[in-house]
Amino acid sequence: MRPAQIAASDVEAVEDIPFEAFRAGLPAGRFRVIVNPDLARRYVAHRTHATPLALAIVGPGIACALAGWPWVGVALVGAGIGLRRAITWQAPKILLHLASRQSATYDEARSLGVMEVQRP
Repeated sequence: MRPAQIAASDVEAVEDIPFEAFRAGLPAGRFRVIVNPDLARRYVAHRTHATPLALAIVGPGIACALAGWPWVGVALVGAGIGLRRAITWQAPKILLHLASRQSATYDEARSLGVMEVQRP
C-alpha cells in the first residue's frame, strides 16, 4: 500500500507528553522510548560538542609528537579519537540521560525525530 492510500484513521495520533510527566514517569517505566541510533549519534555528537573537543585533544597530541614527545602525542591522539568514538557508541544512552534532565533536549530530540516517546 502506498503512503497516499493510507486512511487517516489508520494513522495513530502521536500523544504529546509533557517534559515533567516524562521525567517523573520514565524511572517508573510508564513510557516506551524509541531512539533512532543513526540520528542519535549525530545529534549527541553535536549537542555535546564531541568533534571540537576531540580536535582540542588531538591537536596538542600531534604537536607533542612533532616536538619530540612521541608517546605523549600518541596518548593524546588516542584519547581524542577514543573520546569521540565512545560518545557516538553510547549516543542512545547519552541522549536518554540528557532528555530526562533538560527540557530543551527533550523537546528538540522529539521534534527532530531522534526520539519517540509512547505509552505502553
